[in-house]
Amino acid sequence: MFPSKLKRNDEMRIISPAMSLSIISESVREIANRRFEEIGLKISFSEHSEESDEVKSSSIESRIEDFHEAFKNPSVKIVMTTIGGFNSNQLLPILDYELIKNNPKIICGYSDITALSNAIYAKTGLVTYSGPSYSSFGEEIGFEYTLEYFKKCLFNEEPFEIVRSLAWSNDKWYMNQKDRNFTKNEGLWILNEGEARGIIVGGNLCTLNLLQGTEFMPELDGTILFLEDDASTNANLFDRDLESLTQLPKFGGVRGIVFGRFENESKMSRKNLERIISGKKKLNNIPIIGNADFGHIEPKVTFPIGGIAEIKAKKMGIASIRIIEH
Repeated sequence: MFPSKLKRNDEMRIISPAMSLSIISESVREIANRRFEEIGLKISFSEHSEESDEVKSSSIESRIEDFHEAFKNPSVKIVMTTIGGFNSNQLLPILDYELIKNNPKIICGYSDITALSNAIYAKTGLVTYSGPSYSSFGEEIGFEYTLEYFKKCLFNEEPFEIVRSLAWSNDKWYMNQKDRNFTKNEGLWILNEGEARGIIVGGNLCTLNLLQGTEFMPELDGTILFLEDDASTNANLFDRDLESLTQLPKFGGVRGIVFGRFENESKMSRKNLERIISGKKKLNNIPIIGNADFGHIEPKVTFPIGGIAEIKAKKMGIASIRIIEH
């Protein structure tokens, strides 16, 4: 089930299912609000979005109330999360999935929001979206690519290919918007050759793994996994987390994997990733692509969890990622 695409003058509701809006600076908010205005979206904020406790989040009750109100409100067409965090999985047993299913609308975010996005897809069949958060829209320089793919995925119906960005950044842009550090994009890595078409599942790997053994984990049969991780990972941790995923009973039905770009601090080089993949027999016969434009880096594409992707990884360095249904 796909939610309706966005159009000008649609209302966007900002909610904080993990960390609070209160941690976002006024300058970042001003840029984000202006950006949404420029693309024709009207912004509203949930009642408890600014609420903040000792861990910069809010009560489960407040977060659930805001989530449900956003889906009940017929004027709201997209639910955008403020930022990631660490505790959105607290909401999973309490969410009203029938309410969400009966009022389908776009929900977009990344990082810790991976738990919500995949759980909602698993429980309702509603396609959700891994993409920029509200705070992401406050990036002053280098945001064009992120915005382009946000619009391609959420405003338009047509299939699109993910063409590599020219450059990427892993700096703390929210602390210094003027002095940015960009790196030339070397393009996609072909880690295993092949072609595949399948249902997209995934996002942040360590968060996705929290769903293992629960009713909130999507089926893996017939999927292409889109996986990334943040600066808290390293080669050993990522190896362990990926191994855990491959041990799921239906992992054999996975048709391909796309890895997003790693943060510099993780030191997850191509060599490390190739070593990890080569040590897992279950990955031997599926196409695998790395260094794609998503993850805890800038810029990032928006992709549909529950949508359809087609990937090709051929000799001579020819690789492509195409989003067919979104």
